[in-house]
Amino acid sequence: MDVLQHILRVGWSTLGDVLPILAIILFFQFAIIRKPIANPKRLVVGFFYVLAGLTLFLVGLEEALFPIGKLMAVQLTDPVFVHGEAASLSNPILWHEYIWVYLFAATIGFSTTIAEPSLLAVAIKANEVSGGVIKVWGLRIAVAIGVAIGISLGSFRIVTGTPLQYYIITGYVIVIIQTVYAPRLIIGLAYDSGGVTTSTVTVPLVAALGLGLASTVPGRSVLIDGFGLIAFASLFPIITVMAYAQISQWRSDRKEKYNSE
Repeated sequence: MDVLQHILRVGWSTLGDVLPILAIILFFQFAIIRKPIANPKRLVVGFFYVLAGLTLFLVGLEEALFPIGKLMAVQLTDPVFVHGEAASLSNPILWHEYIWVYLFAATIGFSTTIAEPSLLAVAIKANEVSGGVIKVWGLRIAVAIGVAIGISLGSFRIVTGTPLQYYIITGYVIVIIQTVYAPRLIIGLAYDSGGVTTSTVTVPLVAALGLGLASTVPGRSVLIDGFGLIAFASLFPIITVMAYAQISQWRSDRKEKYNSE
């Protein structure tokens, strides 16, 4: 009964968030475009599907994804897990002893990105527009590798307590240099690929992992150190997608050169 009441509360809150969007669409449809809506029954049914889906997704975040991310961070940083039964407060954990944290961050970043529906949609459209030059799985894996590297490096930053801006500035310097040399076809897509990673599946787990790490690693502030992982998840896919395009172009040029000789 409590679960049903919770779902209804979240559904009511979600309805309040979605109604303004619907009102704007209807206003432009009737006041600006001045045409009737095609297939109104389908629109109504689709609206309720969206409402139900968002409601269940938000409930799932609160009940599963957020707790899982935090729980994994707590368990992986437990001194008993890292040092064994000999763990003590006088024996602090060094940054290189958090290897399982970095590995978990990389694997969870890779797997959630592969499952990201927004990335799949972008990859399919890119494949269609490019006439098959940009492969669906090639783009998805390139983005997923970028997220894996980014979240793992972001976890390292939280563990060591180093300033966030050093990583972000360095990353964007690399992006700028790559933009000069990367194929024009991939630049816009690479920048968009960084954005689609910060969506429905990746963000909840990444945010929970960052907050969990900051709350369990000694000397870290949840507010100062707990946030910033999502920035890594947005930045590094840009680098890896452009690198993927540059490597593909280099291999293509090398093959053409070999065939011409």
